Amino acid sequence: MAFSAAKGKLLSVIGDEDTCVGFLLGGVGEINKNRHPNFMVVDKNTAVSEIEDCFKRFIKRDDIDIILINQNIAELIRHVIDGHTQPIPAVLEIPSKDHPYDATKDSILRRAKGMFNPDDFLRST
Repeated sequence: MAFSAAKGKLLSVIGDEDTCVGFLLGGVGEINKNRHPNFMVVDKNTAVSEIEDCFKRFIKRDDIDIILINQNIAELIRHVIDGHTQPIPAVLEIPSKDHPYDATKDSILRRAKGMFNPDDFLRST
């Protein structure tokens, strides 16, 4: 992570207004040299195709290491998120004010569960 920070890698956000504003107030907002922001505010009038296009732009950008997305919005583009298998940028699903986090819907957590056997973590005595 320190290496990425040294190179100026960004965190991006796709979320509702409250989520985006919170992260922007925290200082994560950035507009690159091509005038493209690293965030997208999604509301009830936002087309699913716009969200898909934004996500695809974010995963292609070499200045973004982490994409935060509200889980309820991730559900709208689940097929696109599940198709992203590269480790970077990492896609992290987060709750929103109106939609709590549901671990059963998180694609990264589902993939991780398939990689490990709980018995691997038990010490033999």
